[in-house]
This record gives sequence, structure tokens and C-alpha cells, in this order.
Amino acid sequence: MNASEVVDHALELLLAKDMAAFAGLWAETGVIEFPFAPPGYPQRVEGRTAIHEYVRGYPDLLDVREIADRVVHRTVDPEVVIVEFEAAGVVVATGRPYRLRYIAVVTVRDGEVRHYRDYWNPLAAAEAMGGSDDLNAAFSGGAHA
Repeated sequence: MNASEVVDHALELLLAKDMAAFAGLWAETGVIEFPFAPPGYPQRVEGRTAIHEYVRGYPDLLDVREIADRVVHRTVDPEVVIVEFEAAGVVVATGRPYRLRYIAVVTVRDGEVRHYRDYWNPLAAAEAMGGSDDLNAAFSGGAHA
């Protein structure tokens, strides 16, 4: 699979709530980075096993029901794409609506995600989750995509 196909497949797995398969898309030494992560939130998760642990509880926190406005931008490097999308659903604990825009820079080599840099808005996520303490408590223990 090329980079665009891997990203499309990852978003389909997110919707399907198949977090084991989602994490399985990462290379053994793959990395997720969150450059805008607030204090107390992980800035970097390294390795497929750690990524699986990090995302496995995601469906228990957020019920993502729609991926909208998906645009994949190709770059001059065929292994790197930039993806923009909006995830919409509900916060499981509160039933509050969740709608957040994401931009990610994704490097894929040999059909595996090597690097995923997620430029999400922690203020918007905190508001949806009920505040920054709730956001950190929910995700620092194990989930965000």
C-alpha cells in the first residue's frame, strides 16, 4: 500500500473501532508525535507495542461515527502525505458531541507507518472532553489517534 492508501485504511479502522489493526499499521519502531500536546499529555509514543497500548482504549473514550472533509495531500516525497480531516462522534463518558479537525503529516515506508505527526487542537479537545484535566486523565492513560 502507498502512503495515501495506508492513511485511508487507518481512518477506516478508526471508524470501525479496530484499534488493534489500527496500531498494527505502524512499523515495529513507528512513532506518533503530538507537537501541540498540553502539559501532562504525552508528546511522543514510540514503537508498535506502545502505540497499541496508547490507542487500545480509544473507543471507550470517543465514539467516532464520522470522518468528514478528508483530504490527502501528496508531497514531493512519495513516502510522506499530509492528511486533513474532521472526526465527529460523541464523548462516551458524557454523551457530549465531539467534533475536531486534525492535520497530520504521515510517513509510510513498505506499507507501514513510520512516523505520524498529529497537529490537533488540544483546547478544542479539552472543551469536548469536559476540560483539560478530563482530557489529560482520559488520554494520558491510553488513547488518541
